[in-house]
Amino acid sequence: MKDNLLVGQGLYYLITGIWPLFSISTFEKVTGAKTDHWLVKTIGLLLLVVIGLALITGSLKRSVTSELAIIGIGSAGALMSIDVIYVFKRIISSIYLLDIIAELIFIGG
Repeated sequence: MKDNLLVGQGLYYLITGIWPLFSISTFEKVTGAKTDHWLVKTIGLLLLVVIGLALITGSLKRSVTSELAIIGIGSAGALMSIDVIYVFKRIISSIYLLDIIAELIFIGG
């Protein structure tokens, strides 16, 4: 079951990470306008795609190591924290409340 959760989290990060690379305009239609496209793309590639791939490939071992758990839980907690702070400060769109739910699922799993 935990292997499936890692794959799910990895795919979620991979898809959301590459999305702005392929279509920043549709990404902004859903998440709101961004001022620094380079930063959105950097975070997408560096954080989401790399971590997503690490979670997916790590799950293939069928054993959740402590390092893999730290990457999964830590990244979900970090993203959720940013979402919470900046949604409630009204700096980012409330659509990020849905991401908070996803991150809570990943942490709880």
